[in-house]
Order: sequence, then structure tokens, then C-alpha cells
Amino acid sequence: MKKLFLTLSILTGLTVFVSFDKPAKDLTYTVDIERSTIDWTAKKVGGGHKGTIKITSGNLVSNGKALKRGSFLINMSSITSDNARVTTHLKSDDFFAAEKNPTSKFVITKVTAAGAERVNIAGNLTIKGITQPISFPATVKQQKDIIVAVATGIRVDRTKYDVKFRSKTFFLDIGDKAIDDEFELNINLVAKR
Repeated sequence: MKKLFLTLSILTGLTVFVSFDKPAKDLTYTVDIERSTIDWTAKKVGGGHKGTIKITSGNLVSNGKALKRGSFLINMSSITSDNARVTTHLKSDDFFAAEKNPTSKFVITKVTAAGAERVNIAGNLTIKGITQPISFPATVKQQKDIIVAVATGIRVDRTKYDVKFRSKTFFLDIGDKAIDDEFELNINLVAKR
């Protein structure tokens, strides 16, 4: 009887230990494309432009406590500017060649905690079929069935994606017609289960 009681006690202890040692299950959240936004800003000598780009689809994966990974697609034909002529030009071969390259993509490869609701995100950004690593800080808030991830001031060097129009790096004598090589993105993702 004592052996039976001892065996049952050991099995109960192991069961409790194993149940506390289980890793959290990954949960997938779908990006709400109506509530999610990407704003961009680009500067040039004497001014600049700003606009938006629409997200086509995406997902974020969490273990229930923290963001683990994710990705989203960007519709390059949806790019807009504060100037109609600039909008048309951005879709042309001088910039993003939206007809030939209708989507861009971002894939999160690593998420590192950086404080309360703060993380550092590393990932791969693909524009015009060219993939480059990029990293930036973000705020991630998670409630029951919603994740909100916000990153501002993400600097992207357009020349790494073969977008060289009026770049001082490639056209040294361009003078006051130069457009900065870097543009900034502000990303606000809302994802739901």
C-alpha cells in the first residue's frame, strides 16, 4: 500500500511539474487591413512629400505574452502622395515600378524585449524583388484578441532597393534637385484573432 501511495505521489508531482513546464502555444493574429496603416515621408532639397501605402494582408504570431514573429504584404500600386504628380511618378520605373513589382513584403525574423511593451524588431524588407535586413524599435500592446504594434521613424535607404532617381550617392552633380536616399515609415498594425 505504501508503494502504491508513493508511486501515485511521484506521478502526481511529475504531472504538476510537466504541466507548469509546457511552452506557451503560438497564437496567430490576422492583420486588420482596414485599421492598419503605413505612412511615409521623404525629403528633398527645399522640401519633401508624404503619403500612405496600403497593407494587403499579414499576420502576427504571439505566444500569448509576447510577439514572436509575423509578416505583411504591401500593395505598391496603392502608394499615394500629397501631390498627384508625385503619386504617379512613385509608381513608375524611376521609383517603385509598381506594375512590375506590385507587392513589397516585410518578414519579422527576431523580436527582442526592450522594456515594458517595447521591443526591437529585426526582419527582412523586400522592395522591387530585392530583400535587405532592417531593424527598428516598436511598441507592442497585446490584449485578449488584439495586438497593436506601432513603429515610427523607420529609416529605409531606397538605394539598397535599386531606387536611385535623383540620389546624391549616384548623381554627384545633381545639386538642388537631389532627393534624400532615406525615407521614413510609420507603421501601425492592428491584428485580431
